Amino acid sequence: MTAAHTLRLVLGDQLHPGHSWFSQVDEQVVYVLMEVRQETDYVLHHAQKILAIFAAMRDFARYLRAGGHRVRYVALDDPGNRQSIPGNLAALAAHYAAQRIEWQQPDEWRLDAQLQAWGAAQPLDWAVMDSEHFLTQRGELAALMGQRKQWLMEHFYRHMRRRYKLLLDADGAPEGGQWNFDHDNRKRWPGTPPVPADWRPQHDHSDLWRMVQRAGVQSFGDPQAAALRWPLNRTEALACLDAFITTALPHFGDYEDALAAQAPRLFHSLLSFALNVKMLHPLEVVQRAKAAWRGGQAPLAAVEGFVRQIVGWREYVRGIYWANMPGYETRNALGHHAPLPRWFWNGETHMRCLHLAITQSLQTAHAHHIQRLMVIGNFALLAGLEPQALHRWYLGIYIDAFEWVELPNTLGMSQRADGGVIATKPYVSSAAYLQRMGDYCQGCAYDPKQKTGACACPFNALYWDFFKRHAPTLQGNPRLALVYRQLQKMSDAQRAALRTQAGHLRERLDTL
Repeated sequence: MTAAHTLRLVLGDQLHPGHSWFSQVDEQVVYVLMEVRQETDYVLHHAQKILAIFAAMRDFARYLRAGGHRVRYVALDDPGNRQSIPGNLAALAAHYAAQRIEWQQPDEWRLDAQLQAWGAAQPLDWAVMDSEHFLTQRGELAALMGQRKQWLMEHFYRHMRRRYKLLLDADGAPEGGQWNFDHDNRKRWPGTPPVPADWRPQHDHSDLWRMVQRAGVQSFGDPQAAALRWPLNRTEALACLDAFITTALPHFGDYEDALAAQAPRLFHSLLSFALNVKMLHPLEVVQRAKAAWRGGQAPLAAVEGFVRQIVGWREYVRGIYWANMPGYETRNALGHHAPLPRWFWNGETHMRCLHLAITQSLQTAHAHHIQRLMVIGNFALLAGLEPQALHRWYLGIYIDAFEWVELPNTLGMSQRADGGVIATKPYVSSAAYLQRMGDYCQGCAYDPKQKTGACACPFNALYWDFFKRHAPTLQGNPRLALVYRQLQKMSDAQRAALRTQAGHLRERLDTL
């Protein structure tokens, strides 16, 4: 063992080879990466999420060693593994006689608090560095919004476009004369143009999966260990970015909200895992999209929609997260407490839209935003499922789910458990929206046009009953005026029938 002056912790979502830490080799610095039960077990994770992060961490360790850096990699089955980040740091600090510990800002509040508390109790020097990934600082959104009653993403998005000079003309006005082309990006996919072949690499992680199983780590979902379709490193992530820009971005905007049973990926980028573990930088991703538009390879509406997801929504939800933690994760403004139906864990429901979205999630550890928000999240909110249970499910099942981005999307955008901090209205719909956006209703056991009766789509009665039950909270919202006018136009008998139907549905969620 050679002593080291400094240990630098690299977390599993900090695989950023361009970080300034790595710009020079220092024999007095040891980079520490670790696989720990603390991180596999704090929520039940999809098997692919565990595999992809561990495999990418191992590849990153190889990359650092090849660059001449000293690396200590603590594998899950290492006999000396304390299975917690502080436990391993303390042991390694003693082992290397280190005088200083450094880490990059964790993106999750629980890890930030844990490391800050551990550092404060140590006799060693310690320091926290920026991860050099995001386009804003943690508290920047709160400072920008100040005392505004409602924090609107659109204000922030325009600020970011101006700041980074994205899709602006010579006068600083938005290209195309408008900031947002969302209304142009809501088409149903008719089956053409054809969906591009899956451009992601395949890796055989069978040995790694056997190690994870031997260690006793619990998980759910299909591991696909022999042919995992997620990038290991920046080189592979850049290849995925190239493929998306050239083969899918031109059609991404038109069909970004579409639902297609035989084409679950459609034209989505599937770059969120690579972005969220920092193989890719958000600015380089949007600059590539911008260049595609400049070069005539993709329409402005598609590129603007993609840019809005990255520099707008992604940075915005991070700002919401840090402005409201801790405590945001416990919010339940609508008082929903129903447990998740058992088919959340196997997809075995007669509702075809939910069967397709959940089965896909279990098989691939991924779903696009409409599947997450307007199929699964929509049902959860209408049925009154407990938002904290849903949060844990979303955090576990999706390959790209880390709490800073998942929690505001689930508790805020999807479930309105934050009382309207992040969204101006609940994102719910009846079956009509789902039928309009794709073919998920075709061949379903339930009829999307019926509101009551044994064959009626559960979304319909649950939709109207949701607004009736929560009228004291929601009917004053001007964005919901039309909904409540329609509810008022119904006869007492119609409202009673919908209430009865919804009550029966909520009593037997497991069997729907």
